[in-house]
Amino acid sequence: MDTMSVTVVPVRSTTFIAVARESARAFLAGLTVPVATENADAVVLVVSELVTNALRHGGGTCTLELSAHPDSIEVAVRDPSPRAPRMRVPDLNGGTGGFGWPMVNRLARATALSPTTSGGKTVSALLPRVAR
Repeated sequence: MDTMSVTVVPVRSTTFIAVARESARAFLAGLTVPVATENADAVVLVVSELVTNALRHGGGTCTLELSAHPDSIEVAVRDPSPRAPRMRVPDLNGGTGGFGWPMVNRLARATALSPTTSGGKTVSALLPRVAR
């Protein structure tokens, strides 16, 4: 199994979301067994969403961990907040979001929430390596 961790530093900037996306692309490109292009795009999208949510709602810092399994890619984002992501009605007018968590759940085979020993949480998503 291939694994990579990236710590996204506690600065509220889209620069660090871009770093997470680029780290995901580099991780996927470095795998011996490639990931289908469509699936790689889904992984990068989920990374972007989970890191954005962690920075926005989880205290401004997070750690991204990517793991490659024989038939899947696991995206795990740890942040210091114990608050779980929640489904909500998307805000079509006010720009306050509500689209990301449903999208992550639609793209992933499974999602999970695990508390950390430090009082925060890890949100993980398991995505397929090959097209469905």
